[in-house]
Order: sequence, then structure tokens, then C-alpha cells
Amino acid sequence: MFTINYRDRRAVYEQIVDEIQKMIISGALAPDEQLPSVREMAQQLAINPNTIQRAYRELEHSGYIYSVAGKGNFAGVWQDVDERRKDKLLQTLQDTLTELRFLGVSEETLRAAFAGTEKAEPNEDGDKGGTDA
Repeated sequence: MFTINYRDRRAVYEQIVDEIQKMIISGALAPDEQLPSVREMAQQLAINPNTIQRAYRELEHSGYIYSVAGKGNFAGVWQDVDERRKDKLLQTLQDTLTELRFLGVSEETLRAAFAGTEKAEPNEDGDKGGTDA
């Protein structure tokens, strides 16, 4: 399924959450597809079942998966997850933009970053790191 990176500074359960989210978003896990049980996943990854349970709880809370008593955990239907995820990401983006403005990042640099172009502010040598337009 995936592996855990023990050198990653993120907690193990956060890595699991991120990986399962990616699998759902990419379609590797189809809507309503059953996930491995907590015990199976813990054995596959050689980690404590409580860690898997915590990740599954987080995923269920955010709408990525749902549980059926006595049956297990299943990938959520993408349309249900989509709107909640968009709202969360837009709020994160707004918070990040607010902080960057507070730190003095110019609108031009923000636009360039948003457009995926190179950084437009001077670097340590005073040279422009961006593109000439």
C-alpha cells in the first residue's frame, strides 16, 4: 500500500492520513472501496494499531472515509469530500496570504508564486530572481 518514513518530522498517523488522502484523490482508492482493517494495516506497516485507529478517525472526521459498524472503513465518495476539502484549502491559502503580506511579501511576488513563475523579489545579492516581463 505505502510505507512510513521514520525520518519524516510528521507524526506517523499524519503520514498515514496524507497517503490515504492522496490515494482517494488520485482514484487509487475508488469511492466505497473498503480499506484494510486497523489490524491488517498495523501489521502491514509494523506499527501500533492505535496509530492506525487515530489516522482513520482523522480521515473520517474530514470526510475522506466512512465506517460501517461491523463491516469496516470505506473510501468516501469524492463529491462529498471535494467541497469540504476546497473550503479547508481556501482557508489555509487565505491564512498563508495574510501572513505573507504581514511579512512584507509584495503583491507581485505573490502573483508570481501563484502563477508558478520564479520568485520576483531580489535575492541576497540584490539580483532579481524572477522573469523579465
